[in-house]
Amino acid sequence: MKQDRVTKQRKTIYYVSQGRAIHRMVALYTPMEDLIAENDRRCEDGDSDATVEQDRYQHGYIELCKTLPWIHQKLTNVDHEESEEMLRKLKRGADSACGDDTGTLKELVASWVNIEHNPTPLLRTDDKHHRGFVNDECGRLLCPAEWRWDDPTVRAGIRDRTAAYIISENSWPIFMYEGYEASVKNLERGLMKSKLLVMGFKAIFTSPSSANEVDGDGDGADILENNRRARRRSDQARVKTCVASIIGMRKVSPRAIAYTACQVRFALSNITSWRTVDADFDYQLFWNNIVDFFEDAPGPAARARVNVLLEWWTRKVFG
Repeated sequence: MKQDRVTKQRKTIYYVSQGRAIHRMVALYTPMEDLIAENDRRCEDGDSDATVEQDRYQHGYIELCKTLPWIHQKLTNVDHEESEEMLRKLKRGADSACGDDTGTLKELVASWVNIEHNPTPLLRTDDKHHRGFVNDECGRLLCPAEWRWDDPTVRAGIRDRTAAYIISENSWPIFMYEGYEASVKNLERGLMKSKLLVMGFKAIFTSPSSANEVDGDGDGADILENNRRARRRSDQARVKTCVASIIGMRKVSPRAIAYTACQVRFALSNITSWRTVDADFDYQLFWNNIVDFFEDAPGPAARARVNVLLEWWTRKVFG
């Protein structure tokens, strides 16, 4: 009996630990059961008439198997009850990691905004009530790229939630753009290349201290020497193993960017507890939109552009 309890406890620890990567790398909202069900459906029926959502689920299952290489074989070898128990423990780890990241970025994003934008008054790192659109700098970063926050009509419309200025997941916020500027004639230019987004990614995946090594919005060459210095430092002192090393991440993935964007957006908002919908903004659909931007790019030219963008990200994060 004692041996059984020890074995069960070890399994629990293992599954919870492994689950910490799931929201970060696989799916922020979609249950693992839905990803598994879609893969089973395709094994039986094929993918000839798959919807965009079903394709997203199947990509999610593939990412799940990349992140947890043992899980496909495990699912085929256990009964339904054991499978459900395993998935519950994995989800517990996923939710725990998401909560940890939310708490970390709550403080870090406020500090970064204070340093880079110098708002008056400065943002408190321990309180979110004065963030969001009530705050000029947070509002500027959260403002949809097609609008100008400096326009008093825009600011008032957003704050009053008038019909002409509804904030939804269908617009890219300016914090996602290189230099926090966007061209209304080409809203793809500079998208997903902001310093704040890269800093958020590094804080989650390579360590909060490494986020400070991000220098501007350049093409990634600036990060090479920073990474060399970091490696030299790690040779001289023991450092805590980072998330990227634990999960074997060597390249930046679309779903990891989507997860980071949701976390940064939440940190800039004045919402104090994690929720799917913030007024008219739906985080699940926002995550979907970012993932589809990469995974469902329309045509060869768009796919080439997103591949170049992912290479830029990998260069910025890993050198």
